[in-house]
Parts: sequence; C-alpha cells; structure tokens
Amino acid sequence: MEAAVVPKEVWTFSAGKPVKGGAAIAHGRVYVGDEAGVVHAVDLEKGLERWSFKTEAAVEATPLVLGKRLFVGSNDGKLYALDAESGEALWSYLTDDKIIGGPNTCKNPDGTADWIIFGSYDSKLHCVDAATGKVMWTFQTDNYINGTPALLPGGEVIFGGCDSMLRIVSVADGTQARQIEAEAYVASSVAVAEDGKAYVGHYGNVVIGMDPKEASILWKYRARQFPYLSSAAVTNARVVIGGGDKRLHCIERATGKPAWEFATRGKVDGSPVVCADTVVFGSMDGRLYGVALEDGVERWAYDLGSPVAASPAVSEGWIIVGTEDGIVHGLKTSSKTP
Repeated sequence: MEAAVVPKEVWTFSAGKPVKGGAAIAHGRVYVGDEAGVVHAVDLEKGLERWSFKTEAAVEATPLVLGKRLFVGSNDGKLYALDAESGEALWSYLTDDKIIGGPNTCKNPDGTADWIIFGSYDSKLHCVDAATGKVMWTFQTDNYINGTPALLPGGEVIFGGCDSMLRIVSVADGTQARQIEAEAYVASSVAVAEDGKAYVGHYGNVVIGMDPKEASILWKYRARQFPYLSSAAVTNARVVIGGGDKRLHCIERATGKPAWEFATRGKVDGSPVVCADTVVFGSMDGRLYGVALEDGVERWAYDLGSPVAASPAVSEGWIIVGTEDGIVHGLKTSSKTP
C-alpha cells in the first residue's frame, strides 16, 4: 500500500447485528461473526453471502482458517470447526464459559498433526486436535482469558488474562515454563516480533515490551490514564497500538519511547494493521484511517457511519471491517488520491 493509495468502498454486507470481531479472509471469501451468534461467509469480490452458521450466543472472536476448515469461538462456550466451503459443522468443543478471543494454530510436537489453541472465560487455555476436536491439554489460570495466544520460538505460546499475568506455556504438554507479572488485566493479544520479543497493552494504562525467553520486562510506555484494549502491530522498529485515550500510539520498539501519536474522536480499541508504510485502523468515531507509519500523518480517512470496535482484515488490496450497526464493509485500494 503506497502513500497515494486510498481505499474505495466496493460493497457492504448487512449482518443485521453489531460486528465486534475481526474477519478472516481466505478462499476468496470473508468469514465474520456477529452479535446474533451468526458466522457469515461472504464472497470477497461481490459481498454476497455464500452461507451462514448459527451458534447459540454472540460471536465476538475472529475466525481462523486452516486449510479447508474454519475455526471460530462463540459466547456459547463452544469452539466450532466448520467446512469453509459449505459451512457444515464438523465438530464442536465445549468449554465452561464464553470464548471471545480468536484461536491460533500450531503443529503437534512431532509435526504430524495440527492443533488449535485458544482461551476461554472458564480461565483455561485449551489445546484441541484440529481434525477431531479431541482435547490435547488444558492449562488453568486464575481468571478470564480474552486474547489470542501468540506463538513463540521454541514451541511455546504466550498469552495474558484478567489474572494480570502473562504466561509462557509449552505447546507440547500445556505446562507453564515462565510468567511475567503485568500488574493489571490483559484484555488483548500479545504481539510477538520476529526476534521473539513481545508487546502488549493492559488496563493499567501501560504498554509493555518484554523478553519472554528471560521472563523480563524491557520497558513500559505510559501516555495517559486510559487502558489499552487494542492488540499491537509490530514492525522491525516500531510498535503501534490503539488506546482508550482516542489515539493511535507509535512506540520505538528498542527503547519504549514515543515516536508519534494520532488523535481520533473516539476510542481505538480495535487492533491496527501495518500495510507496507501505512497503518490501517478503525476508531469508535466511525472512521477507518490510514496513517503514515513513519510520522503518523493522515493519508486518508473513510467515514463508515458507525463506531468501529473490530480490527480490520487486509489481504491483496482489500480492507474488510465490520461496524456496530452490523455492516461489513469491503474496501479496495486504488491509486488515485481523493
């Protein structure tokens, strides 16, 4: 996405109920859930619904596509495995409370099978076999788990929760290897850089830079007395994260020092996406923004007409994002400035 590239709305799809979770883009389709508990598969090019699947409660979690299967958690406490082509239910796995964070995937220790790892409000991290839904292990924490667990080098995952701990757990058997005290609720997903360093914001109004291998905190960034519900986007040099102070924050990854801020008129609870030299994100002010990664200068803003709590999904020039009025917006980049 170059400096002059701006998005143009190609289609809208009405889910009918608020869309709070991000979308997954795969197989020429958009997969997204809504507050009525419906998972929608929408044609990427035309915005037409191909199938829908009804769960028993709201779907706030971002779906995961793995091969020909779609995995999505629901507030009914179940993780569903669906056929991505037809929407047919293949299996479901029941936890003891709602699932609002997206699942992640990894290989089993000998590399012969795919596993799905996700958290639940039952305070457990769950690992199940992708093919069958059979439980491989669970790990008990002391409070709700909101975010998506992130993979670390060396066969580990890192995640936070409402017990104010960041935990590093072995993928092989679900045992805890290390932990880092966050000192406040963690409602988002941890972002892991290529070098294994990790970054997360929390309810204590702080963004933390960490070394999970050493279980140490490298720096703390504090701007104002507002929490961070957004998950960070990480580049080689920068950490970009939305804040409850209605701003997008860009932090120097090496030092934790501020690089720039971009002010909106609403909270930025969704997660930003870095597309080459542009950061794309939504705000509760109803706008989708594109700002320069280098200096935070606005490149474009698109008024979606309703608050944006969801994180945008970006793929091959498409930007897909849902809004509080139940509309999923399909935007495509063009090389002309507005």
